[in-house]
Amino acid sequence: MKGADPDEELVARVGAGEPAAVQALVARKLPRILALAARMLGDAAEAEDVAQETFVRIWRHASRWRRGNARFDTWVHRIALNLCYDRLRRRRERVTDELPEVADPAPLPDTQAGEDAQRVEQALQAIAPRQREAIILVYYQEMSNIEAAATLEISVDALESLLSRGRRALQMILAREGAA
Repeated sequence: MKGADPDEELVARVGAGEPAAVQALVARKLPRILALAARMLGDAAEAEDVAQETFVRIWRHASRWRRGNARFDTWVHRIALNLCYDRLRRRRERVTDELPEVADPAPLPDTQAGEDAQRVEQALQAIAPRQREAIILVYYQEMSNIEAAATLEISVDALESLLSRGRRALQMILAREGAA
């Protein structure tokens, strides 16, 4: 059937409480959700928490998900992004005497590619959140512009604008670091 959601049958089985379906769905979606959350939050432990909560919500609401409103993958990414936003908001609201844990600034293995990847990850954390989301969804999650726009609940034109501004912001940050 043209336009059928590839996850529809699996989601129906999860909604029916089938344990094997839950395991299959987690195996299918976990790597992408972890990658999305890690890039949004810059913290692997928090990313794992977000992924876990995402799957709890899927499990609770799978029986109510209906094809047509949005693809299941889009819906899952929206849940994960919203959970990331909640955590980022709490970070801003939390006032403490302790410094937050930060990623080890030591370079990755002695390769230029490792150093470049680390610089890009750090620059990604420094750009505007909506630009970061757009870049992560399109370039790291490998979504089409249409899928990413649906996930962000914006038009494709607005997504392309975010991508353009995000790429420029990344270039500026990376160029500034290169000059330093």
